[in-house]
Amino acid sequence: MTERTDFLYPFIEPGEQDASALLDDLARSARAKAAASTHLRETTLDASAPALAAAATVIAERLEAGRRMFFFGNGGSSSDAASLANLFGHPSVGRHVAARHLGDDGAVLTALSNDVGFDLVFSRQLIAHAHAGDIAVGLSTSGNSRNLLMAFATAADRGLLTIGIAGYTGGEMARSDHVQHCLVVDDDSVHRIQEAQAALGFELWRQVQARLTAAQPAQSPAQREVGEHVRRP
Repeated sequence: MTERTDFLYPFIEPGEQDASALLDDLARSARAKAAASTHLRETTLDASAPALAAAATVIAERLEAGRRMFFFGNGGSSSDAASLANLFGHPSVGRHVAARHLGDDGAVLTALSNDVGFDLVFSRQLIAHAHAGDIAVGLSTSGNSRNLLMAFATAADRGLLTIGIAGYTGGEMARSDHVQHCLVVDDDSVHRIQEAQAALGFELWRQVQARLTAAQPAQSPAQREVGEHVRRP
């Protein structure tokens, strides 16, 4: 068992029998990970403030013009992309926008993977569903996922706004001319990267909502209350 978990809990010694000491070690590890996650989220949001503001402004402009959002990613990033699509499309407060997660349809994913290859599972869906002016948002911990890079190339060629959320140093996504706005979590832990990416995604939604609310001409008291709630951290 230890050999299968030592990469997660390197402090656990083989043959450890002292349950109390083990629980103390596990508690210290959990606190340390929580503190590291909190610190990374805070520093990432601070470092990304200009990029977040720029991306939120242009996304809000596209949404005001009636455009749609498409989200995609692989593995855990697919789950995060689905959460973001749901947040934008079905928020508990604020304006609902047209948002689609490209990983939702298993039949489409498996058909494309089988027929044309996994590298094209997102780009082919963008060709089928997206139009010029729409918004493509891709999440990757490495920033190097080939199917995301191909989707961004397709999106850029078709006149979509492209938003990347990546980890490490941003990888190919940060260097690509096809990714207009790339938000980067500068860390080398996949777990911490994805936690900070979730914070980036939420902050992006919050800022977009604030801009959409501000753009509404004549707001009712209820709408103004929603707008103020969205602006509060």
